[in-house]
Amino acid sequence: MSVFRLSVAALAAFTLSSILACSQDQGPNLSAPDAYAQVQAGKLTLIDVRTSDEWRQTGVAKGALRINMANAQGETGFIQQVGTALGGDKHRPIGLIGLAGNRSANAQKVLRASGFTHVYTIKEGMLGGSAGPGWIARRLPVEACRGC
Repeated sequence: MSVFRLSVAALAAFTLSSILACSQDQGPNLSAPDAYAQVQAGKLTLIDVRTSDEWRQTGVAKGALRINMANAQGETGFIQQVGTALGGDKHRPIGLIGLAGNRSANAQKVLRASGFTHVYTIKEGMLGGSAGPGWIARRLPVEACRGC
C-alpha cells in the first residue's frame, strides 16, 4: 500500500473516531413519542427549556415543566431550578425539549456537567428538524400556556 493511501486511511479512521466520540459525548436522545410515553408511564420528567414567548406561541408539551434555560441567574439559576423541580434528585430521569433540539442539547450538557445522571434530549424539539418532525407535527398533546 502506498504512503498516500495509508495517510488517507489513517485520516479517515481518525475522523470517524472523532465523530463517534463527539456524538457519544452529547448524551442520550429520545424521540418525541418515546418521551411522551415515558412521561405518561411516570418514568420521565419532561422539561421545556424555551422562553415564555415561545411557550405562548406554540403551547407546551403536555406534562412538561417550564424552566427557561435563559435564566436571569444564568446557568447556575437554571441548574438550581431544575434541582428544585426534581426535589434535589440528580438521578431522576429527565427529558429536555426546546424548539428544534439545539437548546435542549446545550441544557443537557450543562446539567450533566452539574452531576445530573439521566438527562435525555428530545432532539427534534417542538417544531422538528433533521432529527425528526417534532412534537407538534407528530400530533402529541400540547397545552396552552396562559400564565406565561
